[in-house]
Amino acid sequence: MRPWTTYTVVQGRMKVGRSTGRSGRNSIPAVQNAVPTAEATPLIERSVSRALAPRAEAYADEVQRLIDATFTVMRRDDAIDPRVADIVREAGLSNQAFYRHFSGKDELLLAVLDHGRRQLVTTLERRMAGAPDGLGRVRAWIEGVLEQARNADAAANTRPFAIDGIRLSDRFPAEAGTSNEQLLAPLRAAIADAGGDPERDTPAIYELAMGTMNRCVLAREVPSKADVEHLVQFAIGGLEHSAHHNTA
Repeated sequence: MRPWTTYTVVQGRMKVGRSTGRSGRNSIPAVQNAVPTAEATPLIERSVSRALAPRAEAYADEVQRLIDATFTVMRRDDAIDPRVADIVREAGLSNQAFYRHFSGKDELLLAVLDHGRRQLVTTLERRMAGAPDGLGRVRAWIEGVLEQARNADAAANTRPFAIDGIRLSDRFPAEAGTSNEQLLAPLRAAIADAGGDPERDTPAIYELAMGTMNRCVLAREVPSKADVEHLVQFAIGGLEHSAHHNTA
């Protein structure tokens, strides 16, 4: 990922530098630089933030339009490798706008994948919030993941990344790991509350549910409610055995 300009106010003077950090999501210079500190903000820092704010909003809008356009193009063309030209045309933006935020198409695809995962995490946490206990939250997590294969719109958005996700994870391992942790964290907490082994049971149940969901999405199959319930019972049975072993 290309370096971005950073602005820092030190003893009343503004210093301009370059950062070479990488992120799983696109790093927007103006967004980062416009965040005020928790302490009293000096006049010059407020002035810099005020000047950058309109640009930050415009850049954030461009990034969201590119992400939305990528989903649209991939679904419309049933493509796992959409062309940049098609994406920017759908977004109503230019190549210059694209490369202002992403060094290449794979960085955009990684941002799209992360965006989708964040939406899924929000859905899973809402489902899990109504569960009475740890086992109930594990059930809700599994059912929410498999709903991605049962819901036609969700399956269409997920399919390209069920195919291409491994390649992106191999190219951006740190960023993909950070993005993936969003899904693991609520499951890990639920397993701990259920008395299971968070370190062993979490990846096992994750692979079981995500693997089944990806297989169904790739094959364009819709798992039945009975299929989902069988998988849930299988996972919970193993979790209960693990919890019994931990207390024995």
